[in-house]
Amino acid sequence: MGKGGGCVPSKKRAPLVASDDPPTTAIEDKRPSTDGITTTTTAATPSVSGNLPITTSATTTIREKLKVFIVFYSMYGHVEGLAKRMKKGVDGIDGVEGFLFRVPEILSNDVLEQMKVPSKDEEIPVISAAELVAADGILFGFPTRYGSMASQMKSFFDSTGGLWKEQSLAGKPAGFFVSTGTQGGGQETTAWTAITQLAHHGMLFVPIGYTFGAGMFKMDSIRGGSPYGAGVFAGDGTREPSDTELALAEHQGKYMAAIVKRLTHT
Repeated sequence: MGKGGGCVPSKKRAPLVASDDPPTTAIEDKRPSTDGITTTTTAATPSVSGNLPITTSATTTIREKLKVFIVFYSMYGHVEGLAKRMKKGVDGIDGVEGFLFRVPEILSNDVLEQMKVPSKDEEIPVISAAELVAADGILFGFPTRYGSMASQMKSFFDSTGGLWKEQSLAGKPAGFFVSTGTQGGGQETTAWTAITQLAHHGMLFVPIGYTFGAGMFKMDSIRGGSPYGAGVFAGDGTREPSDTELALAEHQGKYMAAIVKRLTHT
């Protein structure tokens, strides 16, 4: 068209349509915060007249906490005591949460009664092998049987064949904590011989080393635990975990939670 004439609408521009709503332009602002929370905000800007209200809608997505499963077998409650204290340590690390689980019992009720085994805490659920996949890290606890893990825990590991076939647990960090009846009963060998289970799954064994500090070197009292993980001496079954043994368990929970967090955020 010549000067002064009208213009033909461009095919790339949508034709104007009469509407009671003011024209708006959507602006999307995404920025991750330092604590891992991503916030998405969509705002409507005012029209050219500048006197229209601004409408803003915001959606905040909060990342779930990392999960550390504390999976144990405890006959007389010694390992369970460590497990509960360990959960306290895990929960003490921001962004990580601990979950307590039992492995299935393989002894009959009649046998358990004859062995005078106390009743189990019903608030702690029994775990299946398939549920391990949901964990970001796992702490396995069990009493010793002649220097290696109790048959209940070995039976549970034997049930993970499907996970092994698919290598579903490969790369997951894991650690151990134990109980023994005597000082030479397997505080180290019980954890050491269990490493083979992790190796076949391709899991990452996380020992505590001497990260507990001075508490690992004290010789003034009887204490379970080793560089492999926390431990407790059960004696004849009546001995309760000492303050140091419980503190070491809490430390291991914190240590594992920190490792899981570091590996996940790397």
